[in-house]
Amino acid sequence: MKRVILVAGALALSAAAFAQAPSGPPPMPPYMMRAAAPAGDRLAPGRDGQSLFEAQCGYCHLAGGMGTNLLTKQQMMAGNPPQKGLLTNREDLTGDYIKTVVRMGKGAMPQQTKVDITDAELDAVAKYLGKAG
Repeated sequence: MKRVILVAGALALSAAAFAQAPSGPPPMPPYMMRAAAPAGDRLAPGRDGQSLFEAQCGYCHLAGGMGTNLLTKQQMMAGNPPQKGLLTNREDLTGDYIKTVVRMGKGAMPQQTKVDITDAELDAVAKYLGKAG
């Protein structure tokens, strides 16, 4: 009799746990979702740097992305606050430096060709991030 009660209790507990389990895969974190690229001519000047940055660079360089995590570690090892790992928080980046790193690559970041991001798009992103001049 005790065995039957134990089996029934175990079945009831497993059924309750199964009923509370979420269905389907968990939602993706924001840094894993790629933003839609802005509409319009990719070669035209005057594009929106923030939306281009989010669409073209955000997968790695928004909060939680691999690039942000690596840069945060580097900044902390250099004695800087972890907030400097997020490129949008940096005040020491120049537009020319951003363009050079994007085209040439640096560390774990591969170089980006003019097919990946056009010169007009890169100019807009560099203007958005390049707060040091």
